[in-house]
Amino acid sequence: MAKRLLPGGRRGYRRAIVRLGFAMPTVTVRPAVEADCPTILRFVRELAEFENEPHAVKASEADFRRDGWGERPVFEALIAELDGEPVGFALCFRNYSTWEGRAGLFVEDLYVTPEARRYGVGRKLLATVAKLADERGCRRVDLNVLHWNPARDFYLRIGFKQMEEWLPYRLTGDAIAALAAQADEA
Repeated sequence: MAKRLLPGGRRGYRRAIVRLGFAMPTVTVRPAVEADCPTILRFVRELAEFENEPHAVKASEADFRRDGWGERPVFEALIAELDGEPVGFALCFRNYSTWEGRAGLFVEDLYVTPEARRYGVGRKLLATVAKLADERGCRRVDLNVLHWNPARDFYLRIGFKQMEEWLPYRLTGDAIAALAAQADEA
């Protein structure tokens, strides 16, 4: 409530907190470790709940261990902490642009708990993803956002551009099997 009464948006809120003598929580971002698998799964479930798909999550801690820390990792994750407590994560993996001739990073999931959203946690997570991309010579960072998600404005403010001419398509389940069956047909 007090946040709305302070001028200057989020920065004004932060300055007012400091002026009033309150300490701002410390936001840190670190690479996830295998022991974070339960936390990652919890955040994935919370994200699914937010996206109105609470029963869609089929992943398990074992899946994350295998695919993030197994013999051939296919993703990496970052954990955001507020004063040492996990409050969000970003999960990404490499993609490749044939036009750029360079790898990129695709952010599959970005999630910050509701109570931590006013402290710049999402911005810090994406800044860390951008730093990884920059250090690795990636030419782009991609992500998808649901059309109704109020975070779309946040992504635009920090420099993401909506790709209006590119539409996502997906093949799943039985459709994969049906198309795969055609691979060996004469």
